[in-house]
Amino acid sequence: MTERITKKRVTMMDVAKAAGCSQATVSVVLNNITDIKISPDLRHRVLESARSLGYGRGSPILRGALEGLRGSCVGFIVDQLSTTPEAVNAIEGARQASWSDDVTILVAQTQGRAEHERKALACLLQAGAQGLIYMSIFTRRVSLDRVFQDLPMPVVLLNCYTGEQVFPSVVPDEVSGGRQATASLIAQGHRRIATIVGENFMEAAQDRLAGYRQALAEAGIAYDDALVVSGNWTPTSGYEATRKLLALNAPPTAIFCQNDKMAMGCFTAAAEVGMNIPHDLSVVGYDDDELSRHLRPQLTTLELPHRQMGAWAIAQLARKVERKSHRTHKVTCAMVERASTAPLGQPFRTVKPRAGAITDHT
Repeated sequence: MTERITKKRVTMMDVAKAAGCSQATVSVVLNNITDIKISPDLRHRVLESARSLGYGRGSPILRGALEGLRGSCVGFIVDQLSTTPEAVNAIEGARQASWSDDVTILVAQTQGRAEHERKALACLLQAGAQGLIYMSIFTRRVSLDRVFQDLPMPVVLLNCYTGEQVFPSVVPDEVSGGRQATASLIAQGHRRIATIVGENFMEAAQDRLAGYRQALAEAGIAYDDALVVSGNWTPTSGYEATRKLLALNAPPTAIFCQNDKMAMGCFTAAAEVGMNIPHDLSVVGYDDDELSRHLRPQLTTLELPHRQMGAWAIAQLARKVERKSHRTHKVTCAMVERASTAPLGQPFRTVKPRAGAITDHT
């Protein structure tokens, strides 16, 4: 049986709940904002709660050791900031890993245009940046302008890589993630496992599908084209793909949706035909989008590790490694286990809306 890995990301909201205060108060304390008055007792309570929960690698809770960057600034260039939370999470991971060493992170959005990147670099150099993190919002191979080769500071690539691999780079391990999602369903006895893939020109979709196929092969389950349906990452595509899958003569008992938005559409399609999740249909998502906590039941999913990737990038900058051939570093996508999966054929209990009586079903 495959071991299921569960990981819960500690957030400021978790710290606030433990400390008995607001998230805004936690932010003030952990960012060491001194012009807002917080009582010593409350400040101590927040720091102790954060420490006990393990929040933030490099906050006032745990002093860092980034001697090569201490007191300096670091540039963070990204093609898109506003479309998804991944860039913000990566920046937050970099900030958490460096704030105790008084590192300032300067962020520029360039839309992937070389002329914007050159202007951003000029501003960063003028500001005295001691390192640069270059991020692509989609995991992919990038071709960087020659100016990046001539920079007088270390460069680390986040969520992307170059063919020459002259810079350290870090990406999510999407193959392992797809394998883990599928293996978790196999471990619960499912054999008719479908997957709804994203746009197949994207590396994330290709790799998650490769992981799905790998898990099936390891379990001795034959790959079935009918159980693989294309989507485009949207709730509507997840809804339409699920309708197709449930219309099969032998429909799946579990579906691995390759992002949480498609899983949301999957939930809607299942509800329309009277299916109960997870007892009639188990569903796993991917990304650990905020919406995964608001679906009912809450969605089991995999977390994209952009915070960890941001922290790793900062550590690489501090090392000031030489420009040579670097193997791309891959970070595991941890599984966040919630309530949208169940063992195949398991009896379940539901609460009747009005009477409140509990009835067993098989």
